[in-house]
Amino acid sequence: MTLQLIIVLILIGGWLFGRLASRIGLPSVLGMTIWGVLIGSLWGDFIPPELWNLAPFLKSLALIVILLRAGLGINITSLRKVGLVAVKMAFIPALCEASALVLLFHYVLGFDWIVAALAAALLSAVSPAAVVPSMLTLKDEGYGHDKDVPTMMLAGASLDNIAVITMFTLFLGLSRGEELNFIRTVLIVPWSILLGILPGIVLGFFLVWFFRRFYEKIRATEKVLLLLGISVVLVQVGDWTQTSALLGVMTIGFILLAKADRVAGELSRKLNKMWVFSEIVLFVLIGMSVQIEVALKAGPLALLMITGGLAARSIGVLVATAGSNLNHKEKLFAVIAYLPKATVQAALGAVPLQEGVVNGELILAYAVVAIIFTAPLGLVGIRLGGPRLLQISLEKENEWDDSISNAPMAEIE
Repeated sequence: MTLQLIIVLILIGGWLFGRLASRIGLPSVLGMTIWGVLIGSLWGDFIPPELWNLAPFLKSLALIVILLRAGLGINITSLRKVGLVAVKMAFIPALCEASALVLLFHYVLGFDWIVAALAAALLSAVSPAAVVPSMLTLKDEGYGHDKDVPTMMLAGASLDNIAVITMFTLFLGLSRGEELNFIRTVLIVPWSILLGILPGIVLGFFLVWFFRRFYEKIRATEKVLLLLGISVVLVQVGDWTQTSALLGVMTIGFILLAKADRVAGELSRKLNKMWVFSEIVLFVLIGMSVQIEVALKAGPLALLMITGGLAARSIGVLVATAGSNLNHKEKLFAVIAYLPKATVQAALGAVPLQEGVVNGELILAYAVVAIIFTAPLGLVGIRLGGPRLLQISLEKENEWDDSISNAPMAEIE
C-alpha cells in the first residue's frame, strides 16, 4: 500500500465514519477512531513505514491546532473567574488517579515502585484532543457560559497533560537507572511549566506587534501559516529542552486574544476550518495505534484497575471543585469531562516497551485498554451531559465577534 493511498483512506474513511457516528447520535471523533482501529486491524501489515515516521509530526501539529484554539478561546475575564479552580483541576484529579494506580500496579500486579509510578503517570493523563474541542463546541453553543465551565475544563485539561507528561518523563529516566535528585524531582513540574510559558509570552507579544504592524499587508491565511510555523518550532525546542512547550503554544493564543482581538478572531476562524482536517488525521491515527490483540492480553483486570483509577480521579475533581460556585450538576459534568483518555496514551504507550522497561508490554496493553474504554465513555458523556447539566446562555462570549463582523472581507480571507 502506498503512502498516498493510506492518506486517502485516512481522510475519506475518517470523514465518512465521523458522519455516520454523528447520524446515530455519537461524537464524530468516535467514528474516526473506530475507522483507525479498522485500518490498523485489517491493513496494519501493509501500512508503509513512511506513515509511522510522519505520524508523530501530524499528531503534534493537530495538538498545536487544538491548543491554539484553546488559547484563542480563553479571554482574561473568563480566566480570572476560573483561574484558581482550573489550576486545582490541573493537578488534584491527576494526582489522585496516579496515586491510586501506583498502589494498584504495585500491590495487584507486583510492579516495583518506579515502574508502577511510570505506568500510573501514563494512564492518569486526560485527553486534550477529546476535551478541548468538546469544550470549545459547548462554549460556541452557549452552555456553561455564566460560570465559564467549559473554559475551566479546557484550561485544566491542558495543564493536566503538561504535568503528567513531565512526571512520565521523570519516572522513565528513573527506570533507566538515572540517579534521583530531590531538588530536581520537586521542581521539575513548575520549572517545566515556567520555561514553557515564558517563550510563549515573548512570542505572543512579538506576534501582536508584527500582526498589528503588517495587518493590511498579510492575509489571514498567511498569518495562520506564520503562527503554526512558530508554534511547531517552539514545540520542537521544548522537546529538546524537556519543557512544556505546548503550554507556551496555548499562551500565544491567549496573548493574541488579549492584545489583538481582531487578529485573534481571524486566526480562530481559520484554525476552526483547519481543525476539520486535523481532527480526522489525529483521531484516525490514534485508532490505528490501538492494538486489539494487545488489549485482550490485559484481560478484565485491566478494566477493573482503570475503573479504580477513574474513581480516584472523580474524587479528585470533586475535591478540586469544592468551595467553587459550581452546583451539583456542573460538578457532575466536570467529573464526566475528565474521563476520556487517548492522546498521551496513544503517543507514549509503547515508549516503556521500546526503552526496555520491565513489564513494558503490559503497560502498553493497559494504555490500549484505557483508550478503548474511556474515550467512548467520556466523549459520549460530554456529548449527552453538556446540554443536560450546564445552563445555556445566548450571550456572545467571544470578544472579537463584533470586530470581525465589521471588518472588510479582504482582511479576513
